[in-house]
Amino acid sequence: KAINDEVAIPMFVYNVPGRTGSNILPSTQARIARELSHVVGCKEATANLVQISDIIEQCPEDFILLSGDDFTVVPTYSIGGKGVISVVSNVLPNTMSRLTAACERGDYAEARKLHYELEPLNRAMFMESNPIPCKTALSLMGRMSAEMRMPLWPAADKTVETLRDLLASKYGLL
Repeated sequence: KAINDEVAIPMFVYNVPGRTGSNILPSTQARIARELSHVVGCKEATANLVQISDIIEQCPEDFILLSGDDFTVVPTYSIGGKGVISVVSNVLPNTMSRLTAACERGDYAEARKLHYELEPLNRAMFMESNPIPCKTALSLMGRMSAEMRMPLWPAADKTVETLRDLLASKYGLL
């Protein structure tokens, strides 16, 4: 409440239990949506479609629920989600953009096709703690240095090998 009262910009609640060890329940999200005027939505990274559905049902219609997991974009859109905060889009932005555009058009056949095109990279992005695989992929692509600052560490050889193979053979990026 203190941040809402002091900062007059649109804000999103990040619900990422895998990183925080705490889950923001739908009833809490609904209370936040009703009581905090600057909170306009949430990044929901539980991969729990029941919870996502409950949040959408309980929150005001203009509350923006974003998928917080690349692998749940299509199902989240299909039940009322409005976008994604994506890791894989750092590597394949055009593909993720086409996927979300297909969802917004209601073209779920195209969205499913793109979803499965991205799945190998989605899995690789979580072989280690995020953002290590993402930064490694971008480094392999020549988009940034391979240097990691603490508390991050270089990717394991297996992760580098998997990413190099995917980026070269599946996605033609190397």
